[in-house]
Amino acid sequence: MSTQKIENKKSDLAFGKENYILLLVGLAFIVTGFILMTGGGSDDPNVFSEDIFSFRRITLAPIIVITGFVLEIFAIMKKPKD
Repeated sequence: MSTQKIENKKSDLAFGKENYILLLVGLAFIVTGFILMTGGGSDDPNVFSEDIFSFRRITLAPIIVITGFVLEIFAIMKKPKD
């Protein structure tokens, strides 16, 4: 193959390196947010646990998940550098 064909194959990617990094960071935020939402249940179904209403599960985790989705949208919309 000629070098020009090899160079054209490199530029055939849909996103640039920075876009892929932002996509991975956004995915990490989303996964972290969902992990923060877990837990707080009770082993005994007859006992109610107030832990499900903690700040971490009600406020912090959804903010982190939404931040991750905003990062994903930004990473997709950002124009890659040539």
